[in-house]
Amino acid sequence: MEFVSGSVEETERIAGELAATLVPGDVVTVAGELGAGKTTFVRGACRALGVEGPVTSPTYTIGHRYTGRLTISHLDLYRFKSISSAEWGDLEPYFSDAAVFVEWPEAGAGALPPPRAEVSIEHDGVSRRRITIDSSDATLLAGLDRADARP
Repeated sequence: MEFVSGSVEETERIAGELAATLVPGDVVTVAGELGAGKTTFVRGACRALGVEGPVTSPTYTIGHRYTGRLTISHLDLYRFKSISSAEWGDLEPYFSDAAVFVEWPEAGAGALPPPRAEVSIEHDGVSRRRITIDSSDATLLAGLDRADARP
């Protein structure tokens, strides 16, 4: 499904709709170029899941965990080219009993668990973003507001 967001609030709302069906063990990859809105998307999902504190990019810390109605892990693999066995050992605890959002998932190809949803965010002009959500899980896609989706 593809959506066009004209604001931070719209991006967060779309993420919140996706988050509504997440359960511990789910992995959501979030791809896009710098400044596309990946962390904004994750923040919207976290807010929808009851996280009240700051939700920030974990670029330099690799990961953050948040507690809401479920535990959410937020990983950023920007600084990785790939993930070695030793690095996976550092990342693996983030996947325990949590829904996990992974920014820059390309670096984790072959090492990450299969995603329940793959999100791609692209610039569409100066202030708009094109958000594509792919999933083979029909229940996840059914929770998204189709009125806002583009064919």
